[in-house]
Amino acid sequence: MATDRGRAGATPLMAMGNSLTHAISGACDWLMGQQKADGHWVGSVGSNASMEAEWCLALWFLGLEDHPLRPRLGNALLEMQRPDGSWGVYHGAGNGDINATVEAYAALRSLGYAADTPALERAATWIARKGGLRNIRVFTRYWLALIGEWPWEKTPNLPPEIIWFPNKFVFSIYNFAQWARATLVPLAILSARRPSRPLRPDDRLDALFPEGRTHFDYTLPKKEGVDLWSTFFRSTDKGLHWLQTKVLRRSTVREAAIRHMLEWIIRHQDADGAWGGIQPPWVYGLMALHGEDYQLHHPVMAKGLAALDDPGWRHDRGDASWVQATNSPVWDTMLALMALHDAGAQDRYTPEMDRALDWLLARQVRVRGDWSIKLPDVEPGGWAFEYANDRYPDTDDTAVALIALAPCRNRPEWKKKGVDAAIDRAVNWLVAMQSECGGWGAFDKDNNRSLLSKIPFCDFGEALDPPSVDVTAHILEAFGLLGLPRDMPAIQRGLAYVRAEQDPAGPWFGRWGVNYVYGTGAVLPALAAIGEDMTQPYITRACDWLLAHQQEDGGWGETCASYMDPSAIGRGQTTASQTAWALMGLIAANRKQDHPAIARGCRYLIDSQQPDGSWHEEEFTGTGFPGYGVGQTIKLDDPMLTKRLSQGAELSRAFMLRYDLYRQLFPIMALSRAARLMKAAG
Repeated sequence: MATDRGRAGATPLMAMGNSLTHAISGACDWLMGQQKADGHWVGSVGSNASMEAEWCLALWFLGLEDHPLRPRLGNALLEMQRPDGSWGVYHGAGNGDINATVEAYAALRSLGYAADTPALERAATWIARKGGLRNIRVFTRYWLALIGEWPWEKTPNLPPEIIWFPNKFVFSIYNFAQWARATLVPLAILSARRPSRPLRPDDRLDALFPEGRTHFDYTLPKKEGVDLWSTFFRSTDKGLHWLQTKVLRRSTVREAAIRHMLEWIIRHQDADGAWGGIQPPWVYGLMALHGEDYQLHHPVMAKGLAALDDPGWRHDRGDASWVQATNSPVWDTMLALMALHDAGAQDRYTPEMDRALDWLLARQVRVRGDWSIKLPDVEPGGWAFEYANDRYPDTDDTAVALIALAPCRNRPEWKKKGVDAAIDRAVNWLVAMQSECGGWGAFDKDNNRSLLSKIPFCDFGEALDPPSVDVTAHILEAFGLLGLPRDMPAIQRGLAYVRAEQDPAGPWFGRWGVNYVYGTGAVLPALAAIGEDMTQPYITRACDWLLAHQQEDGGWGETCASYMDPSAIGRGQTTASQTAWALMGLIAANRKQDHPAIARGCRYLIDSQQPDGSWHEEEFTGTGFPGYGVGQTIKLDDPMLTKRLSQGAELSRAFMLRYDLYRQLFPIMALSRAARLMKAAG
């Protein structure tokens, strides 16, 4: 993009006025070109090869080995393979992930790829170098059991009878995080029935058992540094397997529990055919129902399978297809409206923005979901992330919806459409969802029973959804922008939580975005919105931390490895989205001494903008699970951490995401706020 020449006496920020204006205008034009006809925006959501591998295996399990999607998924897997033969969890990961690699290997074998195919030979060699199948997670063991490659009795047991546990009992399904709960229910049925559809004899995974299957140790490896509870639950699991085999397998009690779980699954199916707005409960739900004699033409099954052809879930390119882990239309639309409003585009794009507001307002969730189990007297009023997920609205989407709707609440035409009532419902729902500690989790109130993370089933990313700083910050920002009083108890308690969670070095942890740059970039605008004195020492520390991590090119970047490697915190390949988050934080603090750094960050965005007005970004800057188990920040200086979690910087327990529109939406916000700051400074 073109640059300005400095004016005599002008600060660096003031000297780039024309460049800022041009960059913002081009970025907004590109964004408007992505708007759907009905008014919404949606970008693709990238994750890792387990998505494609698991769908490929699921279709095999369902008897759909000739489904036209399967070879396309295989082509996608081959495209995603790393040169060393592995598959990784995120772009730029230093090491591959053994779980994704084993699942991709199994999927390609199910498609008939021979074991001596170069891609599979490289994968098998890499798996052997990483210690082989002994080191795979519980979920990968389930997948191998489903295709006859692993004994079911050597997988963690999930008794269906848990469906009857009372809500106040620690092991109630409603004490698990939304994603874990929705996944646990169908997996419990599969665990109880122990079904499998073995691969063809010539396609079995013999290469992954180099010493033969009879000599292989299928037990879960012991982890170093675990506590007595973890040891107790492993012992209990052995007892549950004995009961499963000798007593419960076909008992009247078990059959009743499975019927209850089947009803739960059917009741929770989303309007688009998936479950929970995410891949795991969808894929396991179809297999659990199929195992209980639900035919493929049954309406629930047919609807679930048809969703695989929905462009909201599936992305095709050439001869390859990817099935997304989730879809983000509501989130993307809210952020797009925020960006356009920041850019002052209301007059230029009024009809288009009004269509988006209409689309957004119509998607407020007005039915009760799982959250109401703990809050039966609270009226619904949130927003969900996806096209169809009414059971699970979340507090983060709801907060950002309020920020997006706030500018239109005084317009008469929107008052007639009920925007005031929608905002009131959302605020009341958010206040009710606040946890005891003062923060907010994403989907549930007080979802923090850490004991649950110690059961063998929970060796995947996170079993819990405790409060997080970034979600809490967005809610505080929404309340502030709506003009709610600063002395409101919910705001004061939220502020106290945020302050208590600050890292001693100054930043805040990012639970749903990578990582400390995201958390800090969320908190500082929130503090400004609620009228916090931005000259306080704790805010100064946060700004100084951002300044200390600005890179030579003027931007900011932080690798996903920062969730395990302390030396990577605040460091990584510079990205447009993370540069924007840092800028939004510094702009909110509005310290004059930071203006040169802000100007350098803006210059990075301006110079890296593509001719069509967009930014290029391959890095993953979204977070699904950090992989800690407890769903919140932990101490990374524990010398036993890597062994205890079975995870290093490759993030084998984590789930990282790439939201395609992040590269566009946040730079528009940051540059637009910088332009306002420049105008105010001039």
